[in-house]
Amino acid sequence: MKITRVDVRKYDNDTNMKALVSMEIDNCFIVKGIRVVEGNNGLFVAMPSRKVGDTYRDIAHPLNSETRNMVNDAILKAYEEAE
Repeated sequence: MKITRVDVRKYDNDTNMKALVSMEIDNCFIVKGIRVVEGNNGLFVAMPSRKVGDTYRDIAHPLNSETRNMVNDAILKAYEEAE
């Protein structure tokens, strides 16, 4: 799997959500609704989710640590490089 494009739309506001991201995989699959969030320990990537009852459930997410690290690194790098 190769991440072929990351589009970042930064938000300039006072909320914890800092950006909304779309990620393209292998030039043939896109995941929208990924968020960059400011948490207590810095920025983190939140995968797209849906509210089910009182909790939120991921709609799409990496299945292992290696893939999660690759996705997080690509998204946070694109976030830092975005204007």
